[in-house]
Amino acid sequence: MSAQADSVREEEFHCASETAWCPGCGNFSILACLKEALEGLDLEPSQVLLAAGIGQAAKIPQYLNTNAFCGLHGRALPAAEAAKIANEHLTVVVSTGDGDSYGEGAGHFIHAIRRNVNLAHFVHDNQIYGLTKGQASPTSMLGIKTDVQVDGNIADPLNPLAIAIAAGAGFVARGFVGHHDQLVKLMKEAISYEGYALVDILQPCVSFNKLNTYAWYNERVYDLGSSYDPSDRMAALAVASEFGERIPLGILYKAKRVPFHERNETLKSGPPLFKRITDPALVDRFIEEYV
Repeated sequence: MSAQADSVREEEFHCASETAWCPGCGNFSILACLKEALEGLDLEPSQVLLAAGIGQAAKIPQYLNTNAFCGLHGRALPAAEAAKIANEHLTVVVSTGDGDSYGEGAGHFIHAIRRNVNLAHFVHDNQIYGLTKGQASPTSMLGIKTDVQVDGNIADPLNPLAIAIAAGAGFVARGFVGHHDQLVKLMKEAISYEGYALVDILQPCVSFNKLNTYAWYNERVYDLGSSYDPSDRMAALAVASEFGERIPLGILYKAKRVPFHERNETLKSGPPLFKRITDPALVDRFIEEYV
């Protein structure tokens, strides 16, 4: 593709809205990587739905020219699943924070794995509640001090990657905003995966998390490399448990699972749900049975 064509593609996803993030926020990198990933997959804006809940991560749909859904805190996944079920031709990406998906939305997170609807779930994991001014989140490190946890966080951090692998997710990965090219590649692979795909994205919160800085991550993150076998589930669980002096990046686990559409006989046959014509009389009779 020529440089001129690349420029045209970039303009298709460009949105002129002014961002509301703090200077230095990792969300800027995630936004740039997501735009590059969508362009690299040769998608049109009309083919993409970005779904989000509430939080700094949830502002992503406002800064890209695609279809968008912004809902309640922790509730992006059910709406995203419904949209994909109704229109299987949509490319659905869910953008949430660690508090959004692993806290308020933890139940939806687990059941999205069970259903295995074909969507990519990108969790901006800064280990803090950034929108509500810095209290500890489900992934906050033990002992971190905040304006709310003034004596230090006394709860052990959640391990979302280990949970996802144990719950049966078929695609589980971790990226870091400081590794741009790798993050773009992970996003493209997650979007292309047939089923639910999780990418936990490490990002500093420069305003409220003074522990997990860019320098802190750069001293610890490492690429799993080509010798690592992501199809080995037990090895993936072991690697997912690494977080401290060493933090692995890349696809931790990848296996083929039957996606939701292929398990449902109604969805397998005929046109997408949004194109099907429903007889109002049948709906009325159904409602009357339960009134």
